Amino acid sequence: MLIPGTMCAMVLEGPRQSVRLKQVSVPQPTPRQVLIRVHACGVCRTDLHVVDGELAGAKVPLIPGHEIVGRVVQTGAQVANFRVGERIGVPWLGSACGRCPYCKKGAENLCDHPLFTGYTIDGGYAEYTVADAAYCLHLPEGTGDEEAAPLLCAGLIGYRSYRMAGKGVQKLGFYGFGAAAHILAQVAKHERKSVYSFTKPGDGKGQEFARKLGAVWAGGSDEQPPEKLDAAIIFAPVGALVPAALRALVKGGTVVCSGIHMSDIPPFPMSFSGENEWCGR
Repeated sequence: MLIPGTMCAMVLEGPRQSVRLKQVSVPQPTPRQVLIRVHACGVCRTDLHVVDGELAGAKVPLIPGHEIVGRVVQTGAQVANFRVGERIGVPWLGSACGRCPYCKKGAENLCDHPLFTGYTIDGGYAEYTVADAAYCLHLPEGTGDEEAAPLLCAGLIGYRSYRMAGKGVQKLGFYGFGAAAHILAQVAKHERKSVYSFTKPGDGKGQEFARKLGAVWAGGSDEQPPEKLDAAIIFAPVGALVPAALRALVKGGTVVCSGIHMSDIPPFPMSFSGENEWCGR
């Protein structure tokens, strides 16, 4: 039985430990924060990196989770952009300093002193959470909570990578076909681009899923596509995919590394064996 003023939350006590269900105090919002009743919170690969200790510097104890959908139940005294009862989304970037050169030019995602939801501040694997209202998003009605939650990370980060691949791209490769890739595959199909999906070798189920979402070709990451690509986005946290993706591109093509964590990129020659000198970005 819950004690008044407490809630249930999944808590990480330290890296490489299992998250455990605990009874903790309901957080109280500061003047710039909102208190949110959590309706859904997605599970992102970054959450696993935090739990596994692959991302250093996590706050402990920590409530993970950064794809949060809920309703505002209380607002801080200085909050003017949200009202009680409004539907709200909380993404990975929890706040930025607003003073560093990156913040001043509108690149808060590169802030020198950021806070990240479910990493350096508590996240959404709980009944309630607090968040800086300036970094939360108004969510329209009509989309289910579980469907909206992945858009707050896989959607946001994935679409940013999609834009970085270039406006003129027609043949686009996705290495790793998880949450971000399956969202972007539908966007790319709508924009009449051709998607080539690369999964773990032998993952026939994943390849079939990619084809159902519009990929014109799907194969293992150890394969080459039937034709050269204009750009590739690497979602899987595997550094060895960088030279593999470069081999799949036309000269001058673009490889975008989307993840926040990646294993070491192996050395590779500027000129691939059997091919003309490669030049990309």
